[in-house]
Amino acid sequence: MTDAPLSLSFNPAGIELDRRQGLSRQLYQALRLRVLDGRLASGTRLPASRDLAAALAISRNSVVRAYDQLYAEGFIEGRVGDGTYVAQLPQAALPAKKLSTKVSTGFSTGLSTTLSTNWLDLPVDPSSKVIHNDPLARVKNNHLPSPPSGPPRAFRVGVPAFDLFPFEVWAKLNAAFWRKPDLQQLCYGDPAGDARLRGMIAAYLRSSRGMQCTAEQIVITSGAQQGISLCAQLLVEPGDGVAIENPGYRAAGHAFAVAGAKLHGVAVDGEGIDCAELAQLRDCRLTYVTPSHQYPTGVVMSLARRLELLAWAERTQGWIVEDDYDGEYRYSGAPLAPLAALDRQGRVLYVGTFGKVAFPALRLGYLVLPTGLVQAFAQRRAVDVRHSEVSIQAVMAEFMAAGHFQRHIRRMRRAALSRRNALLNGWPAEIPGVGPLPTVAAGLHMTVPVDSVARERELIELAQSVDVEINGLSSYWLPDSTTPMDQRAGLVLGFAAVPEKAIESALERLRSVWKVR
Repeated sequence: MTDAPLSLSFNPAGIELDRRQGLSRQLYQALRLRVLDGRLASGTRLPASRDLAAALAISRNSVVRAYDQLYAEGFIEGRVGDGTYVAQLPQAALPAKKLSTKVSTGFSTGLSTTLSTNWLDLPVDPSSKVIHNDPLARVKNNHLPSPPSGPPRAFRVGVPAFDLFPFEVWAKLNAAFWRKPDLQQLCYGDPAGDARLRGMIAAYLRSSRGMQCTAEQIVITSGAQQGISLCAQLLVEPGDGVAIENPGYRAAGHAFAVAGAKLHGVAVDGEGIDCAELAQLRDCRLTYVTPSHQYPTGVVMSLARRLELLAWAERTQGWIVEDDYDGEYRYSGAPLAPLAALDRQGRVLYVGTFGKVAFPALRLGYLVLPTGLVQAFAQRRAVDVRHSEVSIQAVMAEFMAAGHFQRHIRRMRRAALSRRNALLNGWPAEIPGVGPLPTVAAGLHMTVPVDSVARERELIELAQSVDVEINGLSSYWLPDSTTPMDQRAGLVLGFAAVPEKAIESALERLRSVWKVR
C-alpha cells in the first residue's frame, strides 16, 4: 500500500498547538477563530477527525472533543453521509475584515486557554451612546473608593473591634445550622428576610431604642448601604432634591445621586443638620441624616432639632432616612431614642446594621419601614438579589436568641471606650495647625479640626509614611460646597479597630514624623 498525500479543504498550516496545555481546547479555539475572522468560510468542508489528527500529530480524541464543542455552539454542522462543514453563518454577524495576528499564517505558538478572541478584546469606542448614557455617567461620578487593604490598623475609620468577636460561638452555631438544615430554608425565601431574625431585631430595638416596631416592618438588607440604596431607588424621582449632611457620609450621597437625585448639602452645627437651611429647599422630598453620631463630625442631634426635623417631614410630606450606623456605642447612659421612635406620621425610614457590632464583611443590615412601604421595598429588593444568604440570617437569629448578641455589645462598648481613652490620653498636646480634641461621647471615631487643607494633607502623608491610617475631613464634603476650602480641613480618626498597645505604638510613630511631643 502506498501513502497518498492528505487532501483537505483547508490548510492546517499555522495551527500550532502547545503540548503543555489542553490540545482539544486549543484546536477548538483555533478553528473557532478561523470561522469568526472569515478564514474558514461558510460551507467549507472540514476533514474527518482521523485525518485532521494525523495532520496535526495529535490524538483523534482531541479532534473529536474539539469538533463536539464546535457542533454544540453551532460553528460546524454534519451532513449525513457527506462529512463535516462550516455552518452557514450570516455575513453581518462576522467582522468586516480579518484581524491581524502575530503570525501571517494565522496563529502564534502560545494559544490562550481562555475563550476570548482578539475582536472581543478591542476597546469600545468612547463616543458610543451605550457608554455615554445618563445612568453610567452618574455611576462614573458617584462611586465608592476601593477599601483600604490589609488587616485593621490605627486609625482606620468604620471598623469595630472585631478582634473580640466570639468566632468560636459563631462557628458552632453555623455548624449546627448546616448539620441538619431545614429543607424549607434552602428554597427561595422571603425577600424581606428570615422571619425569626426580623422578630429578634424588632425585640432588640424595642428594648434598646424604644422603637415600637414589629417584625413585619423590617426588611433585611446586605448591609446598611443596600438599605440606603433601596430608599434612593423607591423614594426619589430623577431630578428630585435630596438633602444630605455636609460634611457627611459620601456613600449615601452617591446612592441618591445614582438614582438621579439633585444633592443639596446642608450644613451641620452643634445640634445636627440645620433645619432652617433645609426648610429653604423647595424641591427637596427627602433628607438623609445620622442623628445619633453625625458622620463624620460626631455631633449628636439635639431633641429640639429632632422634633424640628420631624415637623419638616410632616409639613412637606417628605421622608427622613435615619442611618443609625453606630448607635450602640454611647459612653454615658443608654443609646438615644432614634427619630423613628419619635415619629408619629410614618415619615422615618430607619437604617440599621450589624457591621459595626460584628464585622463589616458580614454584610447584614436591616430597614425599619412605615407599614405601607414594606411590600414595595421587599419586592424591589427581590428583583436585585432575591433574598439574603439564609445561614447568616439563621445564625444571627440564634446568636441573638441565646443572649450572645447583647453580651457582645457590652463587650464591644467597653473595648471601644478603652481604645478611645488610649487615643485621647496619648494624643500629642500641641500639633501646629491642629485644633483641640473634641468631646467624644459616642461612636467609633473622632474628628479633629485642622487650619488648612494643605496642612491636613501634609499630616496624612506623614502618617502614611509610618503605616498609620488617617482620613481627611475635606473628603467628606460635597465638591460644590460653598464653605471655603480651608474650613473643610480636619483629621478623622477611628479608634476601635486595634487594641490599646497598637494605638500607643501608632501615636509614638506620629510624634516622630509630626515632630511633636
